[in-house]
Amino acid sequence: MKQAIIDAINNLQELTFTYSGIDRVVEPHAIGISRTGKEVLRCFQTHGGHVTPGHEWDLCELSKISNLGISGVSFQAARPGYSRGDSHMISIFAQL
Repeated sequence: MKQAIIDAINNLQELTFTYSGIDRVVEPHAIGISRTGKEVLRCFQTHGGHVTPGHEWDLCELSKISNLGISGVSFQAARPGYSRGDSHMISIFAQL
């Protein structure tokens, strides 16, 4: 799973997955280790449901992601509001 997410970041490919029981489509921006020691994905959600409506940016724990797939849709660049060197991560494997 981790390598698929890294590849999607490097190739600017949208991901699909289920998280908190909700199907989502996201633009992955960074993957790494959180301050609590968990592998996490920083992403911008473009489609699907939300736990908190209007909350497009998310930090998802990889262990809670299921049904991961590549949507086949590319995106052009990082979304406004994204900052390299995510302060919620102590180590980053890949980032835009």
